[in-house]
Amino acid sequence: MIRASGIVLRRGTKVLLDGADFVVNPGERVGIVGKNGAGKSSLFALLQGQLDPDAGSLEIPASWRIISVEQEIRERDRPAREFVIDGDRALRRLQAEREAVDPANGQRIAELEQALIDAGAWTAASRAEQLLAGLGFTPEQWMHPVGSFSGGWRMRLALARALMAPSDLLLLDEPTNHLDLDAMLWLERWLAAYPGTVLLISHDTEFLDAVAKAILHFDHGKLHRYRGGYESFVEQRSERLRQTQIAFERQQRETARLQSFIDRFKAKATKAKQAQSRVKALARMEKLAPIHAESGIDIRIPEPESMPDPLMVLEDVTTGYRQDDDTAREVLRGVTLMVRGGGRIGILGVNGAGKSTLIKTLSGELPVLKGTRTASRGLEIGYFAQHQLDMLDVESSPLQHMQRIEPQTREVELRSYLGSFGFSGDTVNGKVGPMSGGEKARLALALIVRRKPNLLLLDEPSNHLDVETREALATALAEFGGSMLLVSHDRHLLRTTVDSFWIVADGRVQEFDGDLEDYRQWLADRTSQQRAQERNAQDLARQETGGVDRRTQRRLEAELRQQRAAKRKPLEAKLKKVEAEMDSAAARMAELDAIIADPELYGDERRDERLRVLSEHGELTRRHGELEEDWLTLQEALEAIDQEFSGPAER
Repeated sequence: MIRASGIVLRRGTKVLLDGADFVVNPGERVGIVGKNGAGKSSLFALLQGQLDPDAGSLEIPASWRIISVEQEIRERDRPAREFVIDGDRALRRLQAEREAVDPANGQRIAELEQALIDAGAWTAASRAEQLLAGLGFTPEQWMHPVGSFSGGWRMRLALARALMAPSDLLLLDEPTNHLDLDAMLWLERWLAAYPGTVLLISHDTEFLDAVAKAILHFDHGKLHRYRGGYESFVEQRSERLRQTQIAFERQQRETARLQSFIDRFKAKATKAKQAQSRVKALARMEKLAPIHAESGIDIRIPEPESMPDPLMVLEDVTTGYRQDDDTAREVLRGVTLMVRGGGRIGILGVNGAGKSTLIKTLSGELPVLKGTRTASRGLEIGYFAQHQLDMLDVESSPLQHMQRIEPQTREVELRSYLGSFGFSGDTVNGKVGPMSGGEKARLALALIVRRKPNLLLLDEPSNHLDVETREALATALAEFGGSMLLVSHDRHLLRTTVDSFWIVADGRVQEFDGDLEDYRQWLADRTSQQRAQERNAQDLARQETGGVDRRTQRRLEAELRQQRAAKRKPLEAKLKKVEAEMDSAAARMAELDAIIADPELYGDERRDERLRVLSEHGELTRRHGELEEDWLTLQEALEAIDQEFSGPAER
């Protein structure tokens, strides 16, 4: 296990941890949460030995293999698949030694061949391809050089490389920042099957809740541990803050404010399924009121001065990009849609489908190639692009940015406005350059919404924001009286702020009649259909070429068996641990049942023992229920693997 005692950690003059203690048990999934700058990434550096504590002790098993996602990629010419396989350094060392060994040294060759089998050398390519496919890379891209991909896609390659490496402790720092929704769902499933220990930093609360089973929270130089996922952490911490009466009056005002728009949107909702999802998300925000109040970030988006209806119409639009040779690369075709006054729309689609292209076309940044884009008189757009942070002047302060767009406004008013976005004290006059990504995103949002837009076009606005700021943004967008189109992989933000969805797929844009759970099923069905089409094409190709010879058939079957065994092995190991813990819990519960059945236990002189026994029995009952759920989940995952590999080669 990992055990920290009395850890003191400083960054310059700032104390990040002051006498912090924590324990992480083998196999746990622990989420790390805290404000931007609290020290989350510094904690990872400490765990990897890149930093030494200023005081205290940190114990990590010496045999543990610790893996994190590389932030800097140097091998730009390496094919993507080979770059991912390189993550398994032990395998690469064995392969290099096998190539260099003297052909006359039969004993060493035999030893290396067996070691390569044990290391999964013959399934390495297929395992890397599964990781690449899960993270959104098409088969045509698997052998493209790393340098040919954009920065976001290179970070996906770095993530795949980390997942490829055998490890006992996996450190993930914002792994979803460059993922779309389907890649995030795939990563959730992958982590559920991972047998080692995971420490996860993420500002995506739904992803955190799906993966983490415990939370470590940075709070005033300490690390407080909470049982359960992020939802449980929210409830426990909210209750803790309530009990200590922190900012009680502010909490009451915030709760009343939240309730007002919850009631308003309950009354306004029209689609039953989406309304139900929306109400649940908004009701959850009531629990966040004390935490939101404590954060000091209170984003308010000014109400638009006018609201034309419709705001914009696209008719039979083809949109895309002009290439260097002045030819058009079409991304979306035949787009006919209307943005209504007061409409609140989430844009869904896999990465690369054209979501950002659609937003850029609506904003006017991209001209239409065919068709017409008609904007209403009085349309005022507030556009937050993924590259918005690059538009800031790194040498200027937040106050100077505000004074440039409103030179006549009093400084005290501008300071007050910036304060609602979390800029106060020295930060108002500090340079933008050294600020964190979250602080820059807050400033960019502050500048955009100050113009009182009646149409917000938001392309991944929550990237880089910490949890408190994300919640403040969700509240502000939910209250906003104008129209909004939102591209985001943050499911909580989508559930809380939009009323309907458009889906971008296969070069088209159409309304999606459903909620995010329906979209999850749509993605699964689409993937299943694509796989079926690929299998049918492979079968047809084999028939046209007269099939394959028996030797090739045996090799294909052996590869399938190895791949299935490799995927089943970590789940089977985890299942064995769960079953052992279930048996142990059941045996102890039987012992406690016998004690509870003893009438003498209920005498006054055994009161303390009775309370202890009943408490232990209750905790074991709860734990046994959790283990049963884990057991069922693992069994379903094993069945899914068997179905996945029951392909033509086995049938």
